[in-house]
Amino acid sequence: MRHHGAGVTRSEEHPEYGNQVIRSWHPDRNPVARILLVHGIAEYSGRYEAVGELLAAAGFEVHCPDLFGFGESGGRRADIGDWADYHDQVQGHLDSWVDTDTPVVLIGHSMGGLIALGYLLSDRPEPALAVLSAPAIGGGATWQKALAGPLARIAPSLSVPNNLDGSQLSRDPEVAELYFADPLMITSTTTRLGNYMFRAQDAAKASLDKLSVATLVVQGGADRIVSPAATAVLGELPGVERRLYPKLRHEIFNEPEGPEVIGEIVAWIKERL
Repeated sequence: MRHHGAGVTRSEEHPEYGNQVIRSWHPDRNPVARILLVHGIAEYSGRYEAVGELLAAAGFEVHCPDLFGFGESGGRRADIGDWADYHDQVQGHLDSWVDTDTPVVLIGHSMGGLIALGYLLSDRPEPALAVLSAPAIGGGATWQKALAGPLARIAPSLSVPNNLDGSQLSRDPEVAELYFADPLMITSTTTRLGNYMFRAQDAAKASLDKLSVATLVVQGGADRIVSPAATAVLGELPGVERRLYPKLRHEIFNEPEGPEVIGEIVAWIKERL
């Protein structure tokens, strides 16, 4: 099926973060569902061109905002005033689709998966389905967690390098080359955002029994950023299906097998809708 390429729009000015930039992909017929796609730390919606194209070709309308502080959206780089501001950003999109009959699917990768999971565990309006790709519900050394709180209080805007090894992303070396060559990528994170992430991980793990939305978790078995062991607990929850891909690394959609994984996600969504 033919489909349109990404369109880029800017939302109204946010009082704290300024403009929000959203990339969208549209099918050439009425959409099967609307998908809100939440990207990971350091990155932005422009890295999801291939994902958006494939999902639009499968009949979905896809919207991927640059999170506040990332990509072309406003806000201090890789920082957030309050973790709940990300949930507000998600809800703003879902609320705008409430008056339509088109079902909504929430997809999040890595930090975006943690944001999506936290949203699902809150008391906010729910999507019909959710897909979490390597959701960052674990990670970070013990010493990092111990220092995160004090550093966030003393120097909240201090930027700490992410120290990412490009080989952790994908078995395709071009993925790392493009990652580090992209001027919109952010290779450090403020201590405040890091501390919020650790707190969000703990809060999510303490509230997993509240998850009521049917959810698919996809996880690379060779992921060295979000350990497969960290997301294993999700597969034990009622209403959650977890699929482990033994050879794949963190950016499962950017692996050579990425299109096949997206095809499986499409089939999973359509079966449940």
